[in-house]
Amino acid sequence: MFVIIVGGGKTGSQLAQGLLEEGHQVCVIEEREPVAERLQEEIPAESIRLGDGSSPAVLESAGIGHAQVLAAVTGEDETNLVICTLARSEFHVPRVIGRINNPKNAWLFTPQMGVDVALNQADILAKLIEEEMSLGDMMTLLKLRKGEFSVVEEKVHPESIAVGKSLAELSIPTECIVAAIIRKGQLMIPHGDTILFPADEIIAVVHASQSKQLAEVLGK
Repeated sequence: MFVIIVGGGKTGSQLAQGLLEEGHQVCVIEEREPVAERLQEEIPAESIRLGDGSSPAVLESAGIGHAQVLAAVTGEDETNLVICTLARSEFHVPRVIGRINNPKNAWLFTPQMGVDVALNQADILAKLIEEEMSLGDMMTLLKLRKGEFSVVEEKVHPESIAVGKSLAELSIPTECIVAAIIRKGQLMIPHGDTILFPADEIIAVVHASQSKQLAEVLGK
């Protein structure tokens, strides 16, 4: 996958390093020469392009024509929005991600403006806090389909209604699949007749609206 990242600050640098480690092709566009020079200590020089990421000419020279993803992560919301709009309307990039620095500007980062995913850090943090408070000991491992589904993990509490019962006997939410059970360090593929024991680690895929229901089944 070829990803263009506009903005070589800490966010852009860490994102680029992670993608490169995963074997993806990356081009980071940064207009500040000192920042671009520092980037060369963290990622290969051939993955860095000095220039204004809101310039169509610079985007073209970076290879936006064959990019699968563009992430605009500069420190300026106005710049990020312009870049996202250009990427979608002019270059038809399949996936466009925009960083929101000021939560008051979140209403601008919409699909109509070319933004598929808006990263509002304040909003993400607030939702994570709310989710963690409502789900008790359940841990979210991965978000799927823009957060519609989650891969979660939770240990069966010793006082849970699930202890000593089979999966078939439990009121598992309709939009939930128990994918695996880790018991004493061993991974098990569960079936309907699998009995749950205290401290079993349950790995499940669940719809966001039913996470709390699953937590109530497995928790205290």
